[in-house]
Amino acid sequence: MIYTLTLNPALDHIVRLEKVEAGETNRMDAESVSAGGKGINVSKILKNLGERSIALGYIAGFTGKEIERVLRDEDKILSDFILVKEGFTRINTKIKADVETEINGPGLTINEADRQELINKIEDVKNGDYLFLSGSIPDSLGNGFYAEIMELLKDKEVAIAVDTTGEALKLSLPYGPTLVKPNLRELEDFFGVTIEDPQQIEHYSKELQKMGAKNIIISMGGDGAYFLSSQGEGLFLAAPKGEVIDTVGSGDSMVAGFMYGLKNQYSPIEAFKLGVSCGSATAFSENLGTKDEIMAIYNKL
Repeated sequence: MIYTLTLNPALDHIVRLEKVEAGETNRMDAESVSAGGKGINVSKILKNLGERSIALGYIAGFTGKEIERVLRDEDKILSDFILVKEGFTRINTKIKADVETEINGPGLTINEADRQELINKIEDVKNGDYLFLSGSIPDSLGNGFYAEIMELLKDKEVAIAVDTTGEALKLSLPYGPTLVKPNLRELEDFFGVTIEDPQQIEHYSKELQKMGAKNIIISMGGDGAYFLSSQGEGLFLAAPKGEVIDTVGSGDSMVAGFMYGLKNQYSPIEAFKLGVSCGSATAFSENLGTKDEIMAIYNKL
């Protein structure tokens, strides 16, 4: 089974209009509401590729129940969320106009009982399962929470993708995650450097590997991506050509595609190409990439 974990999900309210006039009443041309969060995006891409997953995490209030409903009734994705008694799941407003603006709400506060309930669910993960640890961690859980989960699973054969940044990423590395995927700016921030050439990207990817990561993808937006496999193979891949419409979720799509590839016996390099195809298909669409869109790109790489 594949599990995705989103500790800070959101109900995404997407608003489209031609231009935003500050200080004035603005009228939207269109709007939509969807279940958002990095792990949830992974579940959506996996579903588009024909792979089932179970979405884990925390929800609360009427917005949390709406996320559960949307995933069940519209996205056809299984979920097993923990319902937090206090507060409500955040609403993130994404304004798409001549410039894009995001207004993100705060995450939930997780108490010890809710923390332990999630740990109990994680203990049910079995040998051969896949787990995605995606996104930020609520302050109430602490930066070491992903590492705590990996400690719990260290004696099981579980493929774990970690898509987070900073201290949370650093603490997870000694547990040998199957995949980490910082973008270029996150890589710079992690090591406190400015990266100016491809050789530096290779160097710092190898440093991540020395710290414990098995496979590393460095996403570079329009400049493509770099991959370092657990066998030491390195590859720069240029960004596929296409009109970029919306990059939200493209990194999550890349992670989903790579891990899907590994699960389905792709070589590491081909899994990387599939990941890039997933990320690009999402960037070239108003929504997350469909299987047809993904494979059309993959077959040209």
